[in-house]
Amino acid sequence: MARSLDVILVVDLESTCWKGSPPPEQTSEIIEIGLCTVDLGTLTRTEKRSFLVKPVQSEISDFCTELTTLTPDMFADAGTLADAGKILKKEYRSKDRLWASWGDYDRRQFERVCKDLCVGYPFGPSHLNVKSLFAAATGIGHEVGLDGAYKQLGLELKGTHHRGDDDAWNIAQILCRLLKTMRIGGNA
Repeated sequence: MARSLDVILVVDLESTCWKGSPPPEQTSEIIEIGLCTVDLGTLTRTEKRSFLVKPVQSEISDFCTELTTLTPDMFADAGTLADAGKILKKEYRSKDRLWASWGDYDRRQFERVCKDLCVGYPFGPSHLNVKSLFAAATGIGHEVGLDGAYKQLGLELKGTHHRGDDDAWNIAQILCRLLKTMRIGGNA
């Protein structure tokens, strides 16, 4: 099947994390998949969604809750990574669409956790690193965090930083802005 370039799936992951190294017998795993769809015809954000993923190889630490606002009790009815992958493939045609994230962490984390859990990788081979694109397009000479990019653009992050759906929404805003600039010429 040919690659579909009608929509870009902007993804941001939140994973279990600790102030230092993971405790024995635990490993960082995906606990939230934030998604924002970008319509490539209009260069607008069209949907924002969060998939909570029940951790199976780790527990949500106090540090993780402080960073993400995700608490262990929020995962009582959460699905599995396989469940989220099925939704991404069926409802969003993730195997056939370009997907994007802020940096390569999300891509590498998805690949590693899917392999560790023997879950099918839900995306095709095309990934867009918006962090690198932003650095190259603005000529700043180095990559910056999402909050740094927003400061450079004179914008304010919307929602809660380090929540998957809000971060995906904010990443998509920068992506739309860069793509609009490329189409019409001028400054980001």
